[in-house]
This record gives sequence, C-alpha cells and structure tokens, in this order.
Amino acid sequence: MADDRTTVSVKDVAALAGVSLGTVSNTLNAPEKVSAATRDRVNDAIAKLGWVRNESARHLAGGRSRSIGMVLMDIGNPFFTDVLAGAESYVYSLGHTVHIGNSGLDRDRESAHRDLFEQERVRGILIAPLYSSPRVREVRRRGIPVVLLDRSEDSSDCCTVSVDDVEGGRLAVQHLLTLGHRRIAVVGGSSTLPQVRDRRLGAELARGGAAGGDVSLLMISTAAMDAGSGTDAAAQLAVLPAGERPTAVFATNDLLAIGLLQGFTTLGVSVPDDVAIIGYDDIAFAGTAAVPLSSVRQPRRELGWRGAELLFQEIHSAEAHQPHEHQQVRFSPQLVVRRSTAGPRPG
Repeated sequence: MADDRTTVSVKDVAALAGVSLGTVSNTLNAPEKVSAATRDRVNDAIAKLGWVRNESARHLAGGRSRSIGMVLMDIGNPFFTDVLAGAESYVYSLGHTVHIGNSGLDRDRESAHRDLFEQERVRGILIAPLYSSPRVREVRRRGIPVVLLDRSEDSSDCCTVSVDDVEGGRLAVQHLLTLGHRRIAVVGGSSTLPQVRDRRLGAELARGGAAGGDVSLLMISTAAMDAGSGTDAAAQLAVLPAGERPTAVFATNDLLAIGLLQGFTTLGVSVPDDVAIIGYDDIAFAGTAAVPLSSVRQPRRELGWRGAELLFQEIHSAEAHQPHEHQQVRFSPQLVVRRSTAGPRPG
C-alpha cells in the first residue's frame, strides 16, 4: 500500500485493476455500466492503494458541487445550532453536506464567508444576515441561489424563512402585563439588529394595548446578546431605587435571560418573587435553568429545515431552466410559561 496518498492517482488505480480510466470513472459515477467482477477489481485496487477521490477538483471540473454554504450570526448561540441541525438534516437526506461560516455578528466576516462559498461553487447559500445587503443579490444574479434565514424582506426577489418577532415581543410583554406587572425592562442587543428591533416593537404594541395606560418600559441595550451581557444588565437594574426598579424583565433572547437569572441570584434578588424574567427562543437550557425560564418559542429546527427545502427547490428549478416562485415563509412564535414569571409582590 502506498504510504503517501497524495502520490496515488486514478491512473494507478486503473493500472492495478487492469482497466481503462473510463472504467474507473464508471465504477465511481455510474456503477450500473460496469460488471460486478470489474467493479470488485477497481474497488480492491482503490483499497490497496489508499486512493481518495479529489471531490473539490471533480466539482470544479463539472461546475457542480454536492455542498451548500450556511452563514450564521452566532454559532455559540444554541438557537443557531438548532437552526443548523434542521437544515443539515434536510441537506444530508439529499446526499449533500453543509459548509458553515460564523459571522460572529461582524459584517466583514459575513461578507468574507459569502465570498468564499461563491468561490467554492457551492450549489446554494443559506444565510442569516445581519442587515440587508446588495451583495446577496449580486451572488444570486451570478447564478447561486440564496435563501435568507431568520429574516423577512419586503422584496419578493428571494426566498425567506422567518418568525414573527413583532408578535413574539408582544406575547412576552402581554404575559407580564396579564400577571400584573407595570414596570417592565426590555433587555437585549442593539436596536440596529432587525430581530431586536421587531421584538421591541412588539413590546411597545403590548404596552399600547394595556388598560389604564400606566405601563413603563425601560429599554436597555447590551453590547452583545450573551449570558455575560445579561449578568451586567441585572447589576444595572438591581441598583435602581425601589420605586423605579422594574418588577419584570423581557430578555430578547434566552442567553440574556439566563445571564439575568444568574446575576439577580448572585445579588440576592429572588426570581420570580422580586423580579420576573421571560426570555426568547426557548432553547433547551431555558427549561433546565435553576429557575426554569418562561420564554417565547421559535421553531428553530423547522426554520432550518424549511430554509434548506426552499433552497433546493430553487436549485432544481435553476438547473432545469424552469421559473421559480420565491416564497416568504413566516412561522408564528408560541408563549411557554414556566416558574420564572409570576405576579409582582403586593405593595
């Protein structure tokens, strides 16, 4: 057996098996054209030589890949790993693979991953974009289908899969209002992020519909949307005077909510007796926290699966030179109530 696989070529396989290069190619790509005995000889030669097919070179030569690219905002957030799991399940069922790029909420990194996937000639790209970008449309115009994840667009020139974040924000704050809270903090991220902006808008809509009109919403932006930022926000809220301190917090994702829970607990603030907390996403950790967190559930895996399904519909239409009707799919969020939310203490 050859020790260095890089020195072994398909010609060596053909020579050892005593067949032509075309027969080796048929064995690999159209085995029904080759007799069983010949296939066995070719496969035995491949095993003895330790030859590995160069898929990248084959794809470049044929102009077609068996991979798609996927750019996510934050691979450290379990929400996005669940979206990835859903998409990968669908892609794998078709015999394809997913190449992953993590933008880390950085516009330049998002662009770099997108460019790299285009250079690698992936069959299509799933992307959870930070902002609307003309570059996405440029990629599509050059023939690579793109589907936007966790993002809605007014334009109908591409497929999108999203969740109604305005309704999600409304559900969260309406739940707190129903429990009797009138001083509520909304914690999370930058308002430049569409998801945060929409969830805040939903919170405002809930306040606008509250009876009595005596509801105050304290908007707190954080540098990131992680547990550490939630802990910092808890410290910021805990030092407010008793008459100004919110009795409930809506965190715009569950990582922030978990950080808030940790921060309040460390400071001796009881959840939910002193302050109620509701998060967003309903990641697995929400239900297993020290105080199980109420949350707004997003269908994370379904979002990824549906996005991949739409992407391959567009890929197949393009390769068959058939028209494709873009779809804007929007899921509805669901309220999940657990122990972290309760009414304010009397007095």
